[in-house]
Amino acid sequence: MNTMAMNKIISFFSICLLAISCTKRDEIKTPAFDVTTSSTTYKVGDTITFNFSGDPQNIVFWPGTQGRVYEYRDRLFTVGNKLLVKFNTYQQFGVRNNLTVLVSNNFNGTYDTTNVKAATWTDITSRVTLSQGADQVQSGTVDMSEFTDGNKSATIAFRYITTSIMTQNRWVIRTFNADKQAPDGTLTPMAVMSTANWKAVSFQNPAAVWSITSAQLLLQGSANALDDDWVLSMSFNPNTASPDKGIPIKNITTNLSKYAAVGIFTTPGTYKVVFEATNASYANDKVESALKEITLTITP
Repeated sequence: MNTMAMNKIISFFSICLLAISCTKRDEIKTPAFDVTTSSTTYKVGDTITFNFSGDPQNIVFWPGTQGRVYEYRDRLFTVGNKLLVKFNTYQQFGVRNNLTVLVSNNFNGTYDTTNVKAATWTDITSRVTLSQGADQVQSGTVDMSEFTDGNKSATIAFRYITTSIMTQNRWVIRTFNADKQAPDGTLTPMAVMSTANWKAVSFQNPAAVWSITSAQLLLQGSANALDDDWVLSMSFNPNTASPDKGIPIKNITTNLSKYAAVGIFTTPGTYKVVFEATNASYANDKVESALKEITLTITP
């Protein structure tokens, strides 16, 4: 066998060996991984040590606390939250009671007369308290759940309308609050006056329209023309949710035989703790994972 032929054979076998080596290097196996604790019951504020066996490339810790629940990692909405709305009003220069409060859960978000008219609006004026001449009159808190159930969004509107030519009164919306109430009663602000993205839409007499500032909404109609003017908020969906996120505690560059959770469990309750262990091939984007769950009881 001549030298050239021998070199070809050597090159062939070298390529084969390299291919086999690369294939084995890119093989990804399900992590051999386990988690233990010294107990399943701890007190609020305790440091809880989780002991690991195995050596996965990556570990993500899901303690089961608010915002860090493994089952909610892909969710975009939840159920059971309420939309609560309240505001203060001032009716000035005559009591005419010509302001109505409306809500829609099918307004498409295009703020013009055609699309406002196309939406279905429910008059909720009877559910609130409006000014009868006094300033800073509190509306009371209105539960909008009937309009947001089923993952729907609600838009709030104030409508100022006149029916006769005369010197008109002025309405001022002094404050506005939209809050999300969780099933446990926790309130989370969704918008205030300055962040509700108000838009004015005039159906009649564009010479007199709602004045919108970060501090208030104001309108006084014209003495020589009839008015039908709306001011609408952004849409509110209290059940919109961001996906929960775990806590990365290990990557391929580190070794980790145990993890001490400090200040994680601050409220008594039962928590489903999940550790997500993964091995990944960066050559072909393949990922193998293993989940380990521990149920912890946290006492006062």
